[in-house]
Order: sequence, then C-alpha cells, then structure tokens
Amino acid sequence: MIIPDRLSRMGRRALLSMSLKAMLSGSAIWIACHGSGRSSAAARITIDNFAFSPAMVTVAPGTEVTWRNDDDIPHSIVLTDGSDRSKALDTNDTFSHRFDKPGQYAYICGLHPHMHGDIVVR
Repeated sequence: MIIPDRLSRMGRRALLSMSLKAMLSGSAIWIACHGSGRSSAAARITIDNFAFSPAMVTVAPGTEVTWRNDDDIPHSIVLTDGSDRSKALDTNDTFSHRFDKPGQYAYICGLHPHMHGDIVVR
C-alpha cells in the first residue's frame, strides 16, 4: 500500500490500521464462506425442544457435521439412506458424520420420527 508523504505520522498509522483491519475482516469473511483451505470443515446442529436447529444445512464435500443434544430427553440421528445412525444421545452427547459426496441427505430422530432435517452437500 502506498501512503502519501503529506499525511502526518498519526494519519499514516490510522490509515495503516484501517487497511489492516479491512484486510483481516475480508479474510475472515472469505474463510467463513469458503473454508480455510484445510480439509477439516465442520458444521454443528443442535437438538432442543424436539427440533433440529438449523433443520437444513448446506456444506462442502468432506465436511463433518456434528449433532449435539441440548434437550433434556434422549434423541438419536438416523440418516434415511441407511448410511449411518447414532446411539441414543443423552443431554450434551454428540454424534458426528462426515459427508464426502455431493447430494441431499435426509435424517430423522430414530426415537421421535416427526423430527427431521436435511444436509445438502455441494
């Protein structure tokens, strides 16, 4: 970055500080939207009050999705394509599954089938 000579020393510092903040902010936004380049992307879904939140998640291939039971009764995760299922999750228990292939994956609570959600991998 070129800083004009006529700026005061304090003005240069402020300009550099603002530029650095803008660059870092832009980097943080890019990482949040596009991933950090590492292969270990992750997404979280909470279970509370007989609902998954968020109920639909869109992730990149290779993302590990983790469900956490914040409800005070057990729940389980069952992928309706039969590829995976959890044990009964007590309060604060988690279950994770890595989604490697693009597609839409529906899931339900095996104990309360009216609870459902979707993972979209693209």
